[in-house]
Amino acid sequence: MTLFFFKRAARLLKPVARSYERRLAELGPDARAVFWKSEDHQLVRFETLYQVIDDADARAGGISIADFGCGYGALFDFLKDTPALKDGRYVGYDMSKKMVEAARARIRDPRARFLHQITVTEPADYVFACGTYNMHINADAAEWGDYVKDSLRELWAKTDKTLAFNLLRADAVERYQGLFYVDGGEFLNFCRTELSPRATVTNDAPLPDYTFIVRR
Repeated sequence: MTLFFFKRAARLLKPVARSYERRLAELGPDARAVFWKSEDHQLVRFETLYQVIDDADARAGGISIADFGCGYGALFDFLKDTPALKDGRYVGYDMSKKMVEAARARIRDPRARFLHQITVTEPADYVFACGTYNMHINADAAEWGDYVKDSLRELWAKTDKTLAFNLLRADAVERYQGLFYVDGGEFLNFCRTELSPRATVTNDAPLPDYTFIVRR
């Protein structure tokens, strides 16, 4: 991680972390605390990410998963009883110390660890970022976009098999101030040229997302 990346990320993420922590204090460990409309919306995203895991890996289990932007650990709740995580390892990372503390208090499964970090620090078979980049508060959109791309480069460096992340579509019917919306073609081109030519994107309509899948 470069010093420039660390300094910019820390500056941009500070107001975002405060916003999440206020919601956590108000609502507790709940989908709405991490700004999902509902738990149902959250679960649909998790199911989409789970489909990224290769069938052979899903059957065999024993894989390692990094969850960047883990919040209070909801993705682990979803994964813990799946075949893929049998004898596996999960590490959740979050910019918010309070979110990490909430995850640690809730989840005592020996397969799971939660770290207060602004990037993934340990290699993993699968690296997921679910909703992680959606909220920029009042940051300049272009600067936030540059941060997202730098962050994805950092995640890719720790990905042994597949990186998957979602971003909000610029053509979403409803758009809200403080959220980050992207052109799918632009980010697919970034993934293919900067990360791996084996990158694809799915348009998750009627949900307002793209899911990007980048494979080794």
